[in-house]
Amino acid sequence: MKQETFSDIEYAHRKRKTRRDIFLETIDSLMPWDDWVRMIRPYYPSGRRGRPPRDIETMLRMYLLMHLYSLSAESLEDAVYDSYAMRSFMHLDFLKEQVPGASTMLRFRHLLKDHGISDRILQDVEEKLTGAGLKLSRGTLVDAAASPARSALSPGRKS
Repeated sequence: MKQETFSDIEYAHRKRKTRRDIFLETIDSLMPWDDWVRMIRPYYPSGRRGRPPRDIETMLRMYLLMHLYSLSAESLEDAVYDSYAMRSFMHLDFLKEQVPGASTMLRFRHLLKDHGISDRILQDVEEKLTGAGLKLSRGTLVDAAASPARSALSPGRKS
């Protein structure tokens, strides 16, 4: 069981959840994390040489954030440090570990692309959201949200 930090306790007592909190909780509950980890494990560094590799699921979560919010690796690293919702989504405890660096994220992204895994993951995301009746609208960091697919276009609005 994870020990709560003062930040966790303070954040738990806020008056409401933000749209980002709700969005990332929804994404977290819908995604097949274990399946993706099994798909990546055969290609992932073993850690016998060099630095020990970061946890695959942590890297997957960061990769997904990068795509959901259309951020560069450097911008994402900063955003995770700045956003409690993103840090929670990544299951990071700053007492034990830090956000993976931009170069680590870039190496992970290349590993997924080189083995044809990135397209499968992004297709999975779209299928899971569609299956849950959600549509992803991409915009700025603040505006990215999952909304019911039936209300994706309001009257008078062009696609």
